[in-house]
Formats: sequence, structure tokens, C-alpha cells
Amino acid sequence: SLTGLQNDHKALMKQVEEALHQLHAREKEKHAKDEAEALAEAMSQNQSLPQAFAKVNAVTPGSPASISGLQVDDEIVEFGSVNVNNFQNLQNIATVVQHSEGRPLSVTVLRSGKKVHVGLTPKRWAGKGLLGCNIIPLQR
Repeated sequence: SLTGLQNDHKALMKQVEEALHQLHAREKEKHAKDEAEALAEAMSQNQSLPQAFAKVNAVTPGSPASISGLQVDDEIVEFGSVNVNNFQNLQNIATVVQHSEGRPLSVTVLRSGKKVHVGLTPKRWAGKGLLGCNIIPLQR
């Protein structure tokens, strides 16, 4: 019967409406979350930047360091497990590098006043060492 169909149609429209409603609510939530995250990010950028303990003063083109996006004058804040609190000397970095051959290391640098994350995978390449960059300790 026709009325039966109309009722089905109404029920269907209601379902569609509810689904759309939920979708929008989710989008709104997601948007709010994105904004909150962007804000938190901006806030953390404005807070005192973390202390760097070393600086990249040379990167060989074509090397793992160069491919990962490390740049000369990047100040190193974290190099794998090494940070300003436990860094003694460059041997610390060398050790982390040797233990991480072929595995990506998480490196955080300061570049023109911003924190930049770099994924660096130490590996054998045409040049010497596993990175192809030169790092100097920062004298504080």
C-alpha cells in the first residue's frame, strides 16, 4: 500500500538526517580538536625553546643525513635517546648512531627558532661514517 511506502520513506529520511547530524557533530569535534592542537603547538613554540647541546656544521650531499633533511646550522635538541640532560660528549651520539644502524632515529633540531623533527636512519653509504654530517658540541 502507498501509506506503507510513505512511512518507510519517512523512516529512511529520518535515518539519513540522523546520520548526517552525527557526521556534522563529529566534524565539529574534530575541528575543535585540530584547533586545540594548533593552539597547543603555537603555545609550545612560544615557550622557551628546548636547549640544544650540539650543532650540525657540515652535511655531505647524498648522505643519510642530507637525505633525512638535516641542514647545516641545525641545533640538535634530541638525538635518539641523547638530550641536553644526558649529553656528555660526541661519543654519546656516536654510540646511538652505531646502535641504530638501519633503524630510524628520531632527531629534534632547532632551525631558525622552530622545533623541527627529522627521521634519520644511520646506514652505510658511499662516504665515511653512517650519517655523513659533522656535529660539534655547543659550548653553553
